[in-house]
Amino acid sequence: MTNADLSARRAAAISRGVGVTTPLFATRAENAELWDSEGRRFIDFAAGIAVVNTGHGHPRVIEAVKAQIERFTHTCHQVAPYESYVELAEKLNAAAPGDFAKKTMFATTGAEAVENAVKIARAHTGRQGVIAFAGGFHGRTFMGMALTGKVQPYKAGFGAMPGDVWHVPFPAEAHGITAADSLAAIEGLFKADVDPARVAAIIFEPVQGEGGFYPAPAELVSGLRAICDRHGILLIADEVQTGFARTGRLFAMDHYDVAADLVTMAKSLAGGFPLSAVVGRAEVMDAPNPGGLGGTYGGSPLGIAAALAVLEVIRDEDLCARADKLGGQLKARLRAMQNEIPEMADIRGPGFMVAVEFIDADGVPMPAMTNAVRDEALKRGLILLTCGVHGNVIRFLSPITIQDAVFDEALDILGDSLRAAKAAA
Repeated sequence: MTNADLSARRAAAISRGVGVTTPLFATRAENAELWDSEGRRFIDFAAGIAVVNTGHGHPRVIEAVKAQIERFTHTCHQVAPYESYVELAEKLNAAAPGDFAKKTMFATTGAEAVENAVKIARAHTGRQGVIAFAGGFHGRTFMGMALTGKVQPYKAGFGAMPGDVWHVPFPAEAHGITAADSLAAIEGLFKADVDPARVAAIIFEPVQGEGGFYPAPAELVSGLRAICDRHGILLIADEVQTGFARTGRLFAMDHYDVAADLVTMAKSLAGGFPLSAVVGRAEVMDAPNPGGLGGTYGGSPLGIAAALAVLEVIRDEDLCARADKLGGQLKARLRAMQNEIPEMADIRGPGFMVAVEFIDADGVPMPAMTNAVRDEALKRGLILLTCGVHGNVIRFLSPITIQDAVFDEALDILGDSLRAAKAAA
């Protein structure tokens, strides 16, 4: 069946609120390659939005899940627990940044992890308020929407958001916003809008994902830690997109000299299987009463088995080092083209969490050119994603396991697509 036929069926059967970014229907995928319903091959620089850092169908992940299926698929951990849940928690407690005792709980999605982190923070502090950042993305549940700093398409039409949530600007060098500006905005909130004694947590992404792949400067992270320590506020690092080798470290917070109190994880944690986690200080994680955390599918045995294999793959294949190598090559190729395409105003990102932002000579964001690059790349067999509050950023999220020859092919396609979009602009 053709992609067009399937698109027509999809439009008739599925809510239009579930958007799609490409008009192709996948039939199979392997590592960094994907084939559609018409048999056409694509190089996947989306990776399910950073879900398959270890590639589509990594053999070790698949074998681990097959072995678990043969034992059991579900018991609900709250009813009949299983050792693998404990083992993964132990491994994440040891691996997460911070030299202090930690505990973990598992859920299913990144939004659930964020919701639970806020619940835990409120239970521990006895406070309600949460400070987040403009441009941040934290999920599509109601608290996730409230924390997300982008109205379209995430908040529009859904009514009032949960209260006691405030936003401040996030540092973005391309737009003249500094870490000092962001920290000053928090102090301004404390003077004009909310008593810091009412604030339970500050949540941030070490690299903003949907907001435009802006890395948090070290000055911001250390400043947030200082503010939190001064006022008894918990610091939550949302590592849903940044975690598991994407930035060249197992966690993006490993790049900083301070640790968060709570870390949310999902996406590449389980290599394509639904699993999320909250990892944090033991005394904080123990604040909710028994039964206050959990969920029917939280810590699915299949997701747990996949995650244990993912951690082994990251270690054994040294994917943190490979992320640095691939990201460096990608940034070098893009920078070599900046004289030819000056609209690529900013090329940024740690490890293999790289983005390019398109801005014209007058400082105006260029979403049309950004989409043109994505469309040209798709015609040539390369799947790209855009992001950013202005829709003018392309983010590169290939599996870190991509073969060298396929990666080189993708860079050639990207170069041709940039030139074609420039010529058409």
